[in-house]
Amino acid sequence: MNDFQQLLQAASEQAEPQRLLFVFARADLPESPTDDQRDRHDRREGGTLSPVLCVDKLPAEVPSFQALASESTTTGVEWDMVFVAAMDGRAGFAPSTDEATRPLRLMVNAINDGQIGRFAAFDRSGEPIQFY
Repeated sequence: MNDFQQLLQAASEQAEPQRLLFVFARADLPESPTDDQRDRHDRREGGTLSPVLCVDKLPAEVPSFQALASESTTTGVEWDMVFVAAMDGRAGFAPSTDEATRPLRLMVNAINDGQIGRFAAFDRSGEPIQFY
């Protein structure tokens, strides 16, 4: 994805209705960081990812990245990036919030385990993040 709007567009064009899964994460320093880890964290290039907030939404409930980010500020939870995944619906119906609970939990676990390659990721300004 080149940008968040493309992600929203792609989700709305799928054969089955989608539910988007969002996990907001903060980049923290690891316990007992080295000087190099501190320097990289200060440059916003490193750190330990800590999921801090998650939500599921239908694509129509997310008009833009700015709207999503603005809504997140009402929680008072600080975050540095958001990971996004999508769930396919069935027989013309989008998955429910209840059906999204387990996949969101699995997404949080994957992020905690460093398995982030299968998710789209965006920084606080909505720019895509690529991990190396």
